[in-house]
Amino acid sequence: MNNIAIGICRIIAAVLLFCSCGGRGKTAASSDCTTDSLSHSSLLKISRGDGFTRVDMADPWNSGRTLHTYLLIPADNDMPETLPQGTVVRTPLQRAVVATSVHCGLISSLGCIKSIAGVCDPQYINLPEITLGITRGSIADCGNGITPTVEKIIDIDADAILLSPFQNSGGYGKIEKTGIPIIEAADYMESSALGRAEWMKFYGMLFGAEERANNMFADIEQRYGELKIMAARAKERSSVLFDRQNGAAWYVPGGHSTIGGLLRDACADNPFADDRHSGSVALPFESVLERAAHCNVWMIRYNSPRDLTLADLKTDKDGYSRFDAWQTGNVYGCNTNHSTYYEDTPFNPDRLLRDLIIICHPSLADSLGQPEYFVRMK
Repeated sequence: MNNIAIGICRIIAAVLLFCSCGGRGKTAASSDCTTDSLSHSSLLKISRGDGFTRVDMADPWNSGRTLHTYLLIPADNDMPETLPQGTVVRTPLQRAVVATSVHCGLISSLGCIKSIAGVCDPQYINLPEITLGITRGSIADCGNGITPTVEKIIDIDADAILLSPFQNSGGYGKIEKTGIPIIEAADYMESSALGRAEWMKFYGMLFGAEERANNMFADIEQRYGELKIMAARAKERSSVLFDRQNGAAWYVPGGHSTIGGLLRDACADNPFADDRHSGSVALPFESVLERAAHCNVWMIRYNSPRDLTLADLKTDKDGYSRFDAWQTGNVYGCNTNHSTYYEDTPFNPDRLLRDLIIICHPSLADSLGQPEYFVRMK
């Protein structure tokens, strides 16, 4: 009886082993892959296997967990016999749906704008190629970035969807059922500006522009380092408040956010530097006033048909006039209605760092010129 029992156990184990492989052959061991060296990103791990590239994306909200694993396989190649578990993405992407202006801007910089077949929230994308494509019908308007129009995405035969994940979002609903790979663009959760910019290496792989992405990042990294050294030599120091109240909350940059890191590298003070969040922090107006009333610089990003003035701010909320920066007229606005701030700066942080240094260190303005995105409010 013991021999029969052992035999039955072996059969069950063999069946379970076959089922765990998903019926697609052997599972590749992690030791078979060579890992790429990333200098700044804390969320990405890129490794090369036999016939595929593996991209592991750490979960920014749950330490030690993986948000997603992607297996990038060239479309011209046969499917490898051995693959680890993960979402297979055939590259380069040819008909991608892109949900944010940020990633549209990067894809344009990579020279791959023709690979965008659909976008979300086109009214917020300041790229002529996208606007013209929608007008001509070559690029589809796929609706809202939070709840894209699934039927439209299916109609255009999309080969991937780039979406920004959010904590406790509950998933992606109907889109997950389409079988189209969802690229979770969690780059905004990086704790450093260069860490976020380094994600262009991953996006370059997706769109067949890996070499161009690597060269672009090397140039950005060098310029950023030079600006950081320049800021460290400045004698004056400013404290900076960002944005304004939106609805019931004021979203300020957390101490570990990319904006928080940029302020540190610009040798400027963030009144919320002690916060541990990697993204924005929602606070009531009174809390912001208590901690940031005496900031001597106020920088506001907004979208409006016309540029805002100090008087507009006071009309919007009388409490804004209680901030020192408003009283001294040291408020700078970036109107994204006609500025390409969101298309440019997330993956070109050196350009935003330059603006911060010019505004926070007037003594360096002569050598750096005028800010590119922010102008002093009238």
